[in-house]
Amino acid sequence: MRFDAEEILRLVLARLDDMKAEDTLTIDLRDKSSIGDYMVVSSGRSQRHVGSVADRIVEDLHKAGVRARVEGMPHCDWVLIDAGDVIVHVFRPEVRDFYNLEKMWLTGRPTRRAS
Repeated sequence: MRFDAEEILRLVLARLDDMKAEDTLTIDLRDKSSIGDYMVVSSGRSQRHVGSVADRIVEDLHKAGVRARVEGMPHCDWVLIDAGDVIVHVFRPEVRDFYNLEKMWLTGRPTRRAS
């Protein structure tokens, strides 16, 4: 079964919410890049939290039949999950502030913040 980007995005956002990730931001990439349709940037409170959040997302994507590549484990300062049309970044807050990916991608289309 092939999932569309919106279904993958809903799954990712639900898991981030379940795992109490913080400051989640969704960036619409459809008119900006061919790397994917959406980028999700979120924070975990510690390396352990970042790792747990990333593990849960990858596990649930796998259960849904979505292949995902992961980078940044086991150190967990910044974990990248490439789920095809949805790219997920989970950072420790200090690392997120340092790289400031949002600034690079936040030109043009509006973004959505998850609660």
